[in-house]
Amino acid sequence: MAFGRLERAKGTEPMSDINVTPLVDVMLVLVVIFIITAPLLASSIRLDLPKTDAAKPGDPPKFVTLVVDKSGQTFFNDRPVNRHEMILALTDAARADAQTEVQLRADQTVPYGRVVEVMGEAQKAGLNRIGFVADAPVQASPPGQAASR
Repeated sequence: MAFGRLERAKGTEPMSDINVTPLVDVMLVLVVIFIITAPLLASSIRLDLPKTDAAKPGDPPKFVTLVVDKSGQTFFNDRPVNRHEMILALTDAARADAQTEVQLRADQTVPYGRVVEVMGEAQKAGLNRIGFVADAPVQASPPGQAASR
């Protein structure tokens, strides 16, 4: 008996075309994401810093605030204190860490001598890093024009 080939009807052939619609959808979503995130990334500078064991992240700098209001009253870390209490608080801060910064805020009507007294007490206590805190200046009018009020 000989086996021959039987003619069969040709079936459906596999589809060889790629459906690009989902690909285009995904690409459009990615473009929208990049458009939104690109301005956020542009503000930072990317660096590849060298690695070393010597550079260890430290604690944030420590500071205390000294405030002298227009009546001459002093405040240490927003707590009203007299001269003796201020000296004790500054000495304690210096004992805890000599690199503690003193942020000095004084009203503009406070006499200069009073500000110098407070600075002197901070330096006597051992705190030599003193920073003056001020507000941003009022925007001045261009030269040659009078300010209108």
